[in-house]
Amino acid sequence: MDRLDLPPAPAPGAILEAALYVTDLEAARLFYADLLGLELFQEVPGRHMFFRLGAAVLLVFNPERTAEPPSNPRLPVPPHGARGPGHVCFAMSREAIAQMRARLLAAGVAVDAEFDWPNGARSLYVRDPSGNSVEFAEGWLWES
Repeated sequence: MDRLDLPPAPAPGAILEAALYVTDLEAARLFYADLLGLELFQEVPGRHMFFRLGAAVLLVFNPERTAEPPSNPRLPVPPHGARGPGHVCFAMSREAIAQMRARLLAAGVAVDAEFDWPNGARSLYVRDPSGNSVEFAEGWLWES
């Protein structure tokens, strides 16, 4: 896409929601709600679960169901979805990352990677039951 000659527009200030697509919603519930402790606040069985993280929301979808056309004319959300593993990163303090690591290992979740970035921020990576990459990182990771 070529650069467009358009008037300036305000850039978004934050991500309000992010979506992951899973093969097994019940396994995802056990992982995100029971193991990670995220607040499940909305669910349509067989279709999706929504988890609150402060002002943001993690949307966890069954990709087969989100590919279907909308059935409610008041909520005309277009069909969407993805296949294959995605990625999400949760901000946590270094101490909380260490506690989460211990909890994940005790639950039998393997660690994919853990390291300090060149700026010193810590990251821990695991996989959810559908193979999505789940990262826990210090919130200042992207600061220079």
